[in-house]
Amino acid sequence: MADSKDIVSSRGEGIQSEKAGSQGRRRSTVADLNRNKNLDAKIQNPLGDIPREQLLADVEDFASRTGMDDQVAMLKKGALVAQNPGGYESMTDLSEEERDALRVEVTKKWTHPTKLYITVIVCSLGAAVQGWDQTGTNGANLSFPEAFGLNAPTGTAAGERDFWIIGLVNSAPYMGSAFFGCWVSDPCNRFLGRRGTIFLSAIILIATPIGGALCATWEQLFATRIIMGVAMGLKGATTPVFAAENAPAAIRGALVMTWQFWTAFGIFLGTAFNLAVYDAGKIGWRLQLGSAFIPAVPLAALVYMCPESPRWYIKHNKHRKAWESLIKLRKHPLQAARDLYYISTQIEIEAELVGHSTYIKRFGQLFTIPRVRRATLASFVVMIAQQMCGINIMAFYSSTIFAEGGASDKEALLGSFGFGAVNFIFAIPAFYTIDTYGRRNLLLFTFPNMAWTLLAAGFAFYIPRSSPAHLGVIALFVYLFCAFYSPGEGPVPFTYSAEVFPLSHREVGMGWAVATCLFWAGVLGITFPKLLGSFGPTGAFAFFAGLNIVALVMIFFWVPETKQRTLEELDYIFAVPTRKFMSYQTGTWLPWWIKHYVLRNKSAQLKPLYTLDEHMTGDIRERKRQASKGTSTVHEDGSGFESYTKV
Repeated sequence: MADSKDIVSSRGEGIQSEKAGSQGRRRSTVADLNRNKNLDAKIQNPLGDIPREQLLADVEDFASRTGMDDQVAMLKKGALVAQNPGGYESMTDLSEEERDALRVEVTKKWTHPTKLYITVIVCSLGAAVQGWDQTGTNGANLSFPEAFGLNAPTGTAAGERDFWIIGLVNSAPYMGSAFFGCWVSDPCNRFLGRRGTIFLSAIILIATPIGGALCATWEQLFATRIIMGVAMGLKGATTPVFAAENAPAAIRGALVMTWQFWTAFGIFLGTAFNLAVYDAGKIGWRLQLGSAFIPAVPLAALVYMCPESPRWYIKHNKHRKAWESLIKLRKHPLQAARDLYYISTQIEIEAELVGHSTYIKRFGQLFTIPRVRRATLASFVVMIAQQMCGINIMAFYSSTIFAEGGASDKEALLGSFGFGAVNFIFAIPAFYTIDTYGRRNLLLFTFPNMAWTLLAAGFAFYIPRSSPAHLGVIALFVYLFCAFYSPGEGPVPFTYSAEVFPLSHREVGMGWAVATCLFWAGVLGITFPKLLGSFGPTGAFAFFAGLNIVALVMIFFWVPETKQRTLEELDYIFAVPTRKFMSYQTGTWLPWWIKHYVLRNKSAQLKPLYTLDEHMTGDIRERKRQASKGTSTVHEDGSGFESYTKV
């Protein structure tokens, strides 16, 4: 067996195989490209060079050993389409009705079975728990410290202690997630499946907010929130992966980003509920904390209405069940057959070359296998950037920040409600932009804008409190900051991290990514009260504005684009060495961008980094033009892809 670092080998290096046996179908070419050293940056199809007769024989073997003999005819058609996705118009094996189904897939990319949309929406309901919980503590921060005797005067030893305790209580769910919940997601997914893991997390997320609302001491509240964090880690590491594995490539970003949409919706509902119970007296903070259980109820009740991930079934040698899931998730059996065979091919290649690995070994491989290490780095960057940008200081402490600006408690809650509303409303455009402009481009656009709006909000505190403009200007720039965040860094981290890891490392990789995000969210929760007390609002905001620029540089150098690529094609993109990717950004992309957008030289041409071989699908937009015009073209887009489409 090949070295475990060679996760998939290469046609480019001429590795040939005709392997038959109990573990895999015969293939005239086992792989194409050393995905640790993809120096030519080519994205290839592992089925591309297999002769027709051999491919059909491979399908018969596959159907026989997976118990799919009754579907062998459809699987053969699916394999032929998977081998040459852009050539279906000339395939005599397909009926006109089958060709029309493939046309609709690219010309009407939102036409999919209701079951697919239900799956994504139901699973993403869990994100609302996280958003609601953040705003529950946001409002409760104005009341629960007094209830638990954590309101000693600032500047005293007791006041210093209370600062840290309040931060500890706020950060407890994120620490529980980062240190435990995210890491048990791998074994839970292995034994319970995606749906079982989400159901388990939903049950815990129903119980713990209610338990927190009934606490008599801050220690009890801290304990319930730690347990809540375990469930948040399970949910956060599983839900985006589940959505990504079920979604087709053309709209995967939009569907997976429902995680962010529902998080924003949870924040919005939480801020609204905080206002609703403002006059509830001493139990107000208990209602604010306890109400976070509400979105977890439909999640637990409805998750088993969704089909299990086909990729999870294939990974566990349950191909019949994978077929049944795909039938529910795709409009036509031909699409289901194509996806089943293509995914199975990739997983078999991966299994041959990686082999069996333990949980500890898979975790170590996040940092040792080059292809996986690049995904680990990219996911780390987008996740930590979500904390560096400063959004969670608003989610945790916006009421406190508005109070620092001179607002009354009710005005502070109204200000937080506005923050939640802006966060929710501006998450909506991401459904349309994330799969057109792309993940990387959205980040490169939004981070500079988040930096200047945050800096402006900080300097607005210098406006005299006696001025009517004081609080209004602060709120204006906070809302502008949120408006830039919501369609950019808001949806990208969880969407991106759910895509970038190979299936063999997807659970542990997503666990790593979510742990990164939530650990630093916990650090913010603990430290921001002290940071605010030491630096003041202007200094604190300026600090996070600077971190936005640091995050922008990290994204520029280490985050490749993933839009409109299948999860399997991303293996090739993350095989490109980091040094080559960085060199392209500084030596090719940046000079082109300056000429095109700064110097207004519209004739400037961008040389692409990635190229597609003749068997690949090409850019989705180009396929759409192809389907409508029946032409063959070569297309370049701003993300650096050169897409060859062959009819």
